[in-house]
Amino acid sequence: MRKILFVCLGNICRSPLAEGIALHLVKEQGIKNIVIDSAGTANYHVNEAPDHRTTSNALKHGIDLSSLRARQFKKGDFDAFDEIYVMDENNLKNALKLAETNSHKEKLKLLLSIGDFGRLDVPDPYYGTENDFEKVFQLVYKAIKELINVKN
Repeated sequence: MRKILFVCLGNICRSPLAEGIALHLVKEQGIKNIVIDSAGTANYHVNEAPDHRTTSNALKHGIDLSSLRARQFKKGDFDAFDEIYVMDENNLKNALKLAETNSHKEKLKLLLSIGDFGRLDVPDPYYGTENDFEKVFQLVYKAIKELINVKN
């Protein structure tokens, strides 16, 4: 069974978007034996729904995030997940502080490092405009398609 975790800062914009897109594509493709979750390195929004702008933007693309709730990334996630994809360098540094072994460290990757995106950080749209949320959606969608090897 493949177990994937997506991580950002508060777990209300980028990582729940990645989780929602992955869940949507996995269901659409009929992929079985996969666990997908998301978390934030900070505890600002624990148990909150994703940001309404993220939710609204995802829904425009047919992806429903309404059942997702924020949680904080924890040490136990290193043992619970095989692959951990972080949205940016700052959160990668935060996650690395919790890594206790080389095996833990090796599980951490920047989401955009899996493809040729011309950048490594998924920008945080929190203080941005609706257009910023759409740009983040497009970046994350392309990365998730590549990550789970979606056939078009």
